[in-house]
This record gives sequence, C-alpha cells and structure tokens, in this order.
Amino acid sequence: MKEKKYDLIVIGSGSGGLGIAMGMLEFGFKVLLIDKTSEKIGGECLNTGCVPSKSFINASKTIHQAQKAQEFGLEVNGKISLPKIMEYVRQRQKVIRQHENADYLRKKGLHIILGTAKFISRSSIEINEKNYRAKNIVIATGSSPRKINIKGADLISCYTNEDVFQLASLPANFIFLGAGPVSIELGQAFSRLGSRVTIIDRSSSILKKEDPFISNALQKKLEQENIDFLLNAEIEEILSSSEAVIKTSGGEKKEIPADAVFMGLGRELDFDDLNLEAAGIETDGNKIKLNRKLQTTNKNVFVSGDAAGNMKFSHAAEMHNMLLLNNFLSPVKKKLDFSHFSWVTFTDPEVATFGWSEEQLKEKEIPYERLENDFRESDRAVTANFQDGKILLFIEKKKFNSASAKVLGGSILAPGAGEIFQELVLANSAGITIKQLMDKIYPYPTAANMHKIVVRNRILKDLKPWMKKIARGFYKFGKR
Repeated sequence: MKEKKYDLIVIGSGSGGLGIAMGMLEFGFKVLLIDKTSEKIGGECLNTGCVPSKSFINASKTIHQAQKAQEFGLEVNGKISLPKIMEYVRQRQKVIRQHENADYLRKKGLHIILGTAKFISRSSIEINEKNYRAKNIVIATGSSPRKINIKGADLISCYTNEDVFQLASLPANFIFLGAGPVSIELGQAFSRLGSRVTIIDRSSSILKKEDPFISNALQKKLEQENIDFLLNAEIEEILSSSEAVIKTSGGEKKEIPADAVFMGLGRELDFDDLNLEAAGIETDGNKIKLNRKLQTTNKNVFVSGDAAGNMKFSHAAEMHNMLLLNNFLSPVKKKLDFSHFSWVTFTDPEVATFGWSEEQLKEKEIPYERLENDFRESDRAVTANFQDGKILLFIEKKKFNSASAKVLGGSILAPGAGEIFQELVLANSAGITIKQLMDKIYPYPTAANMHKIVVRNRILKDLKPWMKKIARGFYKFGKR
C-alpha cells in the first residue's frame, strides 16, 4: 500500500495536538492532524474541561453576587434555571469552537483525517485502512476521567466532567468524590446554585498540591458557604436513589443524603488503540517512557499534553509545544523544566501557585525563607472585603543583604489571584530580586501591592539599631 508522506503527523487535536500542529504549519510544513471524531477537535479543554467549567463557574459566581447584593437592600427574585446556565456554557464553547473545528483548520492549511490511528512501523501510521508516514510523529491523545466502581451505583446518577454539563436539573444532594481542583471548583459552583454539596476524600486535606496554609484557609471559606467536607473517608455504598454510606479511615460508617455523585478522582491515560509496540515505543505501567525532550524510545516520536503524563494542564501542553517547536527547528535543544511552572484553581477566592513548593525546596536542599501574610494590610482587600486572603512566598535565604534574594515559589489565595500573581511568576522565572519588587510603585489601591508589603516586612527585619542610628546621623548632619 502506497504511503502518503508528511513532515509531521499529530495524533490528537486537543491543547497538545493543535498547538504543535498549528506551530509547524505556520513555518510552512506539511502537517497531518488526526482525531477520532470531529466533535473531539479542541480536546478535553474545549469540550468537557476548562471552557465549560469556567463558564459554569462564572454563571454561579454571578448568581452568588446577585444574592449577596441583598445586603445592600436589593431584592433578588426568580428561580435559577439550570438549562439556561447550560445554554450559556454551550454558547461560550461555540465562540471558541469557531476557530477550533475541522473546516476552519482545513482552510488554514492543516490536513485533517477523522478516525482511529495506529502505528504500523516506527514512522508510519494507519487510519481508515490507509497508510501515512512522517519524519516526526507527536502523540497528543489526552486523558480521560478516572472512574471507580461503587456498590449500588446503578441506583443513582454518576457523573464526570464529560457529562456533568448535560445536567437538566439540579441535584438536591450532590456528592463530590475527590478534593482536587475539579471537585472543589464544581462543588462550589453547584453549591452556589442550590445543591447541598458534600466533598469526600481519602486524604486529610483538600488540594493536596497546595501548602496547608493556603488549602486550610480555602476550606474554611468553602465551609462558610455550607459545603460539607468528609476527609479521611470514602464512599462505600449507594443504598438508594437518595442515600449513600460513607466509611471513614477509622472504620466508622455514616449515612448521608445523595441524589447524584460526581467523580473528580484524577485522570487516566489509554494508549491501547495506538499499537505502540509496532513503533518501538516503550511504556512504564500506563505511561509512555519519555526523556526530558518529550521524546519516546523511538527518537522520531514525541508526546505532548496530558498524554505525557506529567502536568495535566492546558498550559502545560503549551509549554510542551513550545519545547517541541524549538527542538524541531533549532540546533540548540531544550529540556523540560518545571522549575517556574504555575497553575490556578478557579474557586472563589482563587488559588494561584508557582515555582518550588516547600517540600521540593527541602528535597533539593535549597536554603530558603518562608514568608506568610494575610491581606489585612491591603487597603484594596479592605474596600473589596477579602481581608482573609493569604499570600505565601519562598525566597532565597541570604546571610547578608536579604533584599538581593530571589523569589523561589509561592501561592496566593484571593479573588482574582490568577491575575494578581502574574508579576510573581515573572519575578520567579526572570530572577527578579525582592528589592526590585520593593522599588516598584504600585497604583493605589491594587491587590498586587501585597507583594510589596510582604517583601517590605521582610527587608525591615534586617534593619538593626545601629543602622537606624547611622540614618539619624545622616539626617541630622547631612547637607541640605
């Protein structure tokens, strides 16, 4: 069978696949993009992940703010319409889908084939009984939500992010399994719309990747919104269409109301359709073996996005694609480095985290200082009523001149934290010192001024009595 040849073949059209396919296309290469169906173009992010979830969260936040306006004398009437909210979600997806669909991408010059691809050699794939070859191939097949078997699950509606946005009515008692970002974000959103939400997790804290200083503060905020947390616990059985049994780590059992279950238990990888062995691609468990260039054991096959099995974020796929594009086109090769990576959990308030965690700093034996503060010193927080926001920074530990310390990592808990912390992300990646943050004049009153407050407090600790004495001397006897 005659093979059709391309410069690059990309399997998967989500954040990982679209990014590298369009990048190579812009440089004039002949690129083939493959996905199973036209509905999958745009990947999890557009279809069942970031775009619908953030649209849904925005709708719930608008309703929550309208209800809070009653504090100022405004009367809010009417009944929340979940179908109207879901239609809003679909409309937001429709806007983005205008430039993430097969017709649009073909007009841009991409070759697109729909169907299931599998490797037939180290540089060839088969799809729809035809063969295609390329110098390099990128696997960007994404991931899917992890599901578990629950006794009695057939008595109740169980959802993941793949189908929860198809709900037509609001569950009265909604159980969320897992206390990671997806469950926390959507749990708060459904709670604000009127569901009684219970979040269950086997661990002792929510958002396990976050520092307890941040995650514990967020949990308190969510509890104030009447969200229940059952930690060190797991669901054991569904008793009926309205009741479930929860078992704690100590063996205690508890019956709670339940009309629906959401599984936010992480993501799984599946490469069974690809016939990786034919391409000489080795796996380790359910992951593809990769080096730091995202290269498989077949030097001409690479992986991008969730399929790489490291950071499962859309912007991680962007990071992968920038690395691949550089390494495809430049003689100076780069390696994957998450030293300055950042992410945001879109609760209200948001959690924004970047750089090294305290655990990583200890593992790497990097000398550091931990700086903590709340937003009570921020006038912007006072006017906008989020004084219980938190900021956590890790900076270099300096024996002398702490002002020369660089920012190593940290987190912010505050409304709009994902925007507020961008300056800190830049400071971390560009090696900016805390003195440079101190020297900046922030417009008043802005929330980002907390960066300056935190580092000012640290620098002032170095101000010794003898320094104050010298300063007074200069002031008293210095020339005018």
